[in-house]
Amino acid sequence: MSAASRTTTTPPQAPGGGRPFGARFVSPLLLGSTLNPINSSMIATGLVGIGLDFHKGAGTTASLISVLYLCSAIAQPTMGKLATILGARRVFVGGVAILLLAGVVGAAAPAFGFLVVSRALIGIGTSAAYPTAMALVRRRADETGTGVPSRVLGNFSIASQVTIVVGLPLGGLLAGAWGWRALFLVNVPLALVTLVATFAGVAPDEPVAKRSRASLFTAVDVPGIVLFSATVVGLLLFLSDLTSPVWWLAPVVVLLGAALTVWERRTERPLIDVRMLGRNRRLLRTYIRQAVVALGTYTALYGLSQWMEESAGYSASQVGLIMLPLSGISIVVARLVSGRGWVRTPLVLTGASLVATGAVMLFVTHASPVPVLLGMSALFGLANGFSGFANQAALYVQAPADEIAVASGLYRTFSYVGAIFSSSLIAIAFGRTATDSGLHEVSYVIAGLGVLVLLMSVLDRAIPARAGR
Repeated sequence: MSAASRTTTTPPQAPGGGRPFGARFVSPLLLGSTLNPINSSMIATGLVGIGLDFHKGAGTTASLISVLYLCSAIAQPTMGKLATILGARRVFVGGVAILLLAGVVGAAAPAFGFLVVSRALIGIGTSAAYPTAMALVRRRADETGTGVPSRVLGNFSIASQVTIVVGLPLGGLLAGAWGWRALFLVNVPLALVTLVATFAGVAPDEPVAKRSRASLFTAVDVPGIVLFSATVVGLLLFLSDLTSPVWWLAPVVVLLGAALTVWERRTERPLIDVRMLGRNRRLLRTYIRQAVVALGTYTALYGLSQWMEESAGYSASQVGLIMLPLSGISIVVARLVSGRGWVRTPLVLTGASLVATGAVMLFVTHASPVPVLLGMSALFGLANGFSGFANQAALYVQAPADEIAVASGLYRTFSYVGAIFSSSLIAIAFGRTATDSGLHEVSYVIAGLGVLVLLMSVLDRAIPARAGR
């Protein structure tokens, strides 16, 4: 046997030795990335208690939900931009530190306004995690030559599915045992654990070159951040209530978007590289596809939950049990798809699953037996599981390596647009009460969105079959 035939391939190793994507490296990034969605859902269990303590109505306390979404939609790409300048690990740690502060402010809040500030800080702090985590994963993959780390990306998708299951029960447990202040205070130990794990498992960034204030202002693109923030806030406010639209916001959003585009084309270091997006049409299509998928999945999730409580007469705990197949199947499918690195086929199946979900929903009534509702939940779980990894992997292979942090943040922004738009669609379909006829109108929307995802996936030849090297 020749020496050449006896040669074996040495597995990739991290710069300091060991597996490049071992638990020490990945765990803090996964934990940090779950802090935003888990805070989004936990607060729902404490709104009544907060309203009673501070003598606020349901509309006022609901602002604690919307302020986090608004701040997150703006902060995700902004944090990604800061990561490219200051270093991904530094921004990740900084975001966790902001979360720790937010937990203290919320837990000790003497007035309702402090809770609004705390939720805004939670949105900003937790928004640093996902874009910086993607940048750190990309940096490690490029250093070790591992190609696309499909299983790692799959783990991020699975982590988001787990938080759907954990958020509400955890919030109910905390609020029931220690009151609503525990929903804020819990962020303190979570932040401390994440910080310790990050310092232990994630290598420090390279030293940052010294810059003048003017140079830093240009590098960060402060005007671009301001224009982007104004555009996103205007868009989300317009989409959040289409039952009685604020029509003057529509031309304002168009003008702000135009001003943002003009500025980003002229500036040297743009927050949103519109020239790159103009050339990289496949990445732009991935953003739009993610917004459509988010719109479909959130419409189904919130619409079904509301209908089961108001029309079918199930309690909140019973609805949670009926929706369990959604999360369980999503996790299994995401693990299967990510383990094989499939991208195109899962996106096609996402569209098909949404169409099937809408078709079944069309024949469901308040008298439908539980097995039918469980089957509908399972179909929706297929759509959720197929799309989670596949769109994320498409983003990973389509975004330039040096812009992965901003690209990942913008990816989350498009998801928030879909999520907030879904509330308006549900309100239009249901009106004051979630009836069977309203559910059937929602079913047409979900099936239509499924057809759109299906066409976007089949016709887009730039989507890779697999997440290759």
